[in-house]
Amino acid sequence: MHTDPSMLIVVFSIFFIIIIGFALKFFRQPSVVGYLLAGLALGPFGMAVLSDTTTVARLGELGVVLLMFFVGMEMCLHCLIAKWRIVIIGTLLQIAGSLAAVGLIGLYFDWSLTRIIFLGFIISLSSTSVVIKFLEDRNELDTDVGQSVVGVLLAQDVAVIPMILILQFLGHTSLSGVVMLKQTLGFLVFLSSIVWVSRQRDKVGFPFARLFFNDPEFQVFIALLLCFGSAMMFSLLDLSPAMGAFAGGIAVAALKNTDWVHHHLSPFRVVFISMFFVSVGMQLDIVFLIENWLQVALLVLGVLATNTLLNGLVFRGLGMSWRRSMYAGALLSQIGEFSFVLAAIGHRQGLISDHGFHLAMSTIVVSLILTVVWVRPVARWAFDADDGKGHAFPVIR
Repeated sequence: MHTDPSMLIVVFSIFFIIIIGFALKFFRQPSVVGYLLAGLALGPFGMAVLSDTTTVARLGELGVVLLMFFVGMEMCLHCLIAKWRIVIIGTLLQIAGSLAAVGLIGLYFDWSLTRIIFLGFIISLSSTSVVIKFLEDRNELDTDVGQSVVGVLLAQDVAVIPMILILQFLGHTSLSGVVMLKQTLGFLVFLSSIVWVSRQRDKVGFPFARLFFNDPEFQVFIALLLCFGSAMMFSLLDLSPAMGAFAGGIAVAALKNTDWVHHHLSPFRVVFISMFFVSVGMQLDIVFLIENWLQVALLVLGVLATNTLLNGLVFRGLGMSWRRSMYAGALLSQIGEFSFVLAAIGHRQGLISDHGFHLAMSTIVVSLILTVVWVRPVARWAFDADDGKGHAFPVIR
């Protein structure tokens, strides 16, 4: 009897991810942390069960595309407009504050403006998946703080798109005028399309819906085509595929009766997003982490403290109480999953050295792993102001 070695690898990897998932669930840790630890253990710097980092990384890139497609579908533009001061002004102030904080450090170490912008972008993004999972576990998604934090997370997800475009401009100093013009026009078309599509919400039906409305198998392929087709069209315009997937998600959400798209793509999202975080864990050099543990520890502590204080001050300045503000700031303190994408882009563009790339990856991963440990003490302090109804902050109905 012949057994395919790749089958053994797949089965062992899935089994290992499940075991880690159960262990972290017992300690109330988000699944993202489990994927990162699984990648670290299974990758070339661990047990070396998964040695083909390129293939796993490519699967992870598909996960980013799917994630942005879902962000577009799930984005509630009306909710963002209702909290526009916190969502828009708060996010802009937070990003500006991150750039300013990195800029002060950069002045001392004589960093270039390009590096300051690059590192400022990386630390300004928080983890949508980790924070939302934390809020769900504590039944706080519907609270005032929960809604405000989710709004900022969505705004950060949108901000990733111009960040990617800016990094592409900064890295490719020899870009031709034609390419730059094409990218700029494409981004303007992207913004105008979002505005137009949002005004057509539930007014336009899905084209040819009758042909496949009762055929679930066909709907699966239509949903995949919508996601990856929109990503491919933007890549042909020299723009980020993630940007195209985001635009495609918004367009799908604006059409009538498109819940089936979300339903059919959810399993693919789970698989490919897990591959993204597993691929990130595989890239974490444990030897580098051990050799540079003090530097990584100081960076992680600095990032968590700076982001907590910075976001807390922004929320406080926009009218929240101190307890709510600091709790919201702690929730947004870690470095998010899209920072992995920015770090990879910066590395490819030559904006960061190999040493800097490994340092950035280590800092991001450790900050994600320590999120719950960091937030819980702040949450206990914030909950001292309990309103007597079983939750610290008012629930939005």
